[in-house]
Amino acid sequence: MRAAIAEACASEAAGEVPVGAVVVVNGVIVGRGQNRVLRELDPTAHAEIVALREASAAVGNYRLMECELYVTLEPCAMCAGAMVHARLKRLVFGAADPKAGAVGSVLEVVNHPRLNHRMEVAAGVLAEECGQMLRNFFRSKRAQADG
Repeated sequence: MRAAIAEACASEAAGEVPVGAVVVVNGVIVGRGQNRVLRELDPTAHAEIVALREASAAVGNYRLMECELYVTLEPCAMCAGAMVHARLKRLVFGAADPKAGAVGSVLEVVNHPRLNHRMEVAAGVLAEECGQMLRNFFRSKRAQADG
């Protein structure tokens, strides 16, 4: 999760919402991602998608069945769906997302009973640190808009 937090910090430094992700297989990071939607003008360039793309290229397969994804924020429906399609082994996330989370907060895409893939989920890992980074970012944006 510390590597995902480092990606989130880099995302924030680039002016993006501070969300970071890494994909790990057998303890080795094979994919890194940070939000890139503004830099790439791409609504799909969420940290998780960027990390999944890099991991797929690294392992030579879009199926990431032995991989774990660590991300600082609960994935949205798009990212959760991509994780199901990638057949991830495990998802670990930091802060819950009560507005768009698709791993139980708003929707249940990961491990939905009608879908054909199940993955282990660990929620709330370093949640306070991950959440505080997001709160600080949006507080700063609001202050800039007001000032």
